[in-house]
Amino acid sequence: MAPCASSVAAGRNFASTSVPRHLARGAIGLGLIIGSIASVPTLGPASLLAAPLALVAFRGCPTCWLVGLAQTISRGRLERRCADGVCTLTKAHPS
Repeated sequence: MAPCASSVAAGRNFASTSVPRHLARGAIGLGLIIGSIASVPTLGPASLLAAPLALVAFRGCPTCWLVGLAQTISRGRLERRCADGVCTLTKAHPS
């Protein structure tokens, strides 16, 4: 099982405070991955040391980042309800 899947199942939240902030983290992570791979011909294998920093920006893995994006977008819009061992997502009622 992937680390982010088990963390989400345990209730870990990968969401950011806003969608633009989450997208910025994704752009930084993707830029670090692309930059580290693209600079291998000029800087050598040492440039790959920048790739683990992308995991910090993604808060784990790119899949975890996507889960966080879905959580950030749906925050306050969806509500999880569980009854008799069956969980469903419904629209949240305004309080």
